[in-house]
Amino acid sequence: MPECAAPRAWSEDMAGRPSPQGATPDSASAVSSPSDPAAAGNDAGAPTARTPGGEGEPHSRQRDARLGSTDKELKAGTSAEGSTPTALGKPWQRKPRVEVMDPAGGPWSLLPRPCRVLVLLNPRGGKGKALQLFRSHVQPLLAQADVSFTLILTERRNHARELVQSEELGRWDALVVMSGDGVMHEVVNGLMARPDWETAIRKPLCSLPAGSGNALAASLNHYAGYEQVTNEDLLTNCTRLLCRRLLAPMNLLSLQMASGLRIFSVLSLAWGFIADVDIESEKFRRLGEMRFTVGTILRLATLRIYRGRLAYLPAERVVSKVPAFPALDRQDQPGPVDTHLVPLEEPVPSHWTVVPEQDFVLVLALLHSHLGSEMFAAPMGHCAAGTMHLFYVRAGVSRAMLLRLFLAMEKGRHMDYGCPYLEYVPVAAFRLEPKDGKGMFAVDGELIVSEAVQGQVHPNYFQMVSGHVEPPAPLEPQPLPSQNPQQTPPPGEPL
Repeated sequence: MPECAAPRAWSEDMAGRPSPQGATPDSASAVSSPSDPAAAGNDAGAPTARTPGGEGEPHSRQRDARLGSTDKELKAGTSAEGSTPTALGKPWQRKPRVEVMDPAGGPWSLLPRPCRVLVLLNPRGGKGKALQLFRSHVQPLLAQADVSFTLILTERRNHARELVQSEELGRWDALVVMSGDGVMHEVVNGLMARPDWETAIRKPLCSLPAGSGNALAASLNHYAGYEQVTNEDLLTNCTRLLCRRLLAPMNLLSLQMASGLRIFSVLSLAWGFIADVDIESEKFRRLGEMRFTVGTILRLATLRIYRGRLAYLPAERVVSKVPAFPALDRQDQPGPVDTHLVPLEEPVPSHWTVVPEQDFVLVLALLHSHLGSEMFAAPMGHCAAGTMHLFYVRAGVSRAMLLRLFLAMEKGRHMDYGCPYLEYVPVAAFRLEPKDGKGMFAVDGELIVSEAVQGQVHPNYFQMVSGHVEPPAPLEPQPLPSQNPQQTPPPGEPL
């Protein structure tokens, strides 16, 4: 892992201009290097980044030791035009989250008010306008909702993962990711790589869309009952969900690779056509969501097929949490025990379904409703706790039919075609063995080497800011506490 250079931290002055703590606003240009790609092209005096530590100056553990809570406070609203400034220096009084226990023993809860969050923003995500969008669309709403923040700009691949691995998480009520799905993937895997992963993964997360695909944010928008929207409208909806503070449990996909690598996914694993489009369209990132349309047309022109073997555990056959065979427990790796999996060199258990070795166009394991902000891939509904959507398309499908399926996916109508080559089943676990290692894997949109892989869903494993007030079926939620109306979000009327 490359050594992490010490990026800079910034506070907001009362006029809304970011400045190094203890310096005048005019001195910001002396600290922010013009050659810094994170700062280039952004607002004047825009913050660059920081490593974990106090806000307002380059990271220093000695400085951290002498900073009081008043010195460390950073309020969101001081630069928001048209909002009421919140005075700096008010002592921080942390209020506990309101928690309600579901019958399975997992809490679903509300963030406190006031709320303190760490924002990890990728300035190069999507069309490269994330910082400007944060200032114009996110910050004013946070100011009104009494959400204070510290902003970090990520500087390279896996920077977010490195940051959350070493961050003192107790300082924050939630971690907010403003980027595409890839940075959320980094954050979750960073949390799971910590020595205290069992505690770290409980830190609430929030997704603010500023990438190309934004599938996770689009899914949360859908669960909240809002119309399918994109770009700034989707960002505004997700920001308002953060302001309402409601948390909901989310499934986590644990993946075991033949090489011994273990990866955690918050969204999907794709092999074949979808992975090809996702990875190969990176060169068109500046087109935003349109990159996937361009990539789809290019890949249809030279359609590939991949030979492999697929097996899965249908959700309906999961009758007990205690398997009749030894669980795959990797003592050398952090994370929960994969109770449904056996070693990859052994045959799958007898109660699994085995698809004969054949040629595939694509295989997709999907945890949520959307595969992109305009790709409503799973219209069949929210995944039950501990399950995911499994789609696969067998070879033989025509290019015309495949194009029709992807065009219809925008409104979630692709299943209406009754395409005989398209298969769907809800599953709790799966195994995929590409023949000769051909094809690419895209896990949450990130490229992974193609090799035998298996995975299982861990139900309600972490919490995210969400708009739906019920945990995933089949859990039966208890009523929200009525004695604290200040923390109860308003009804989810469309934004």
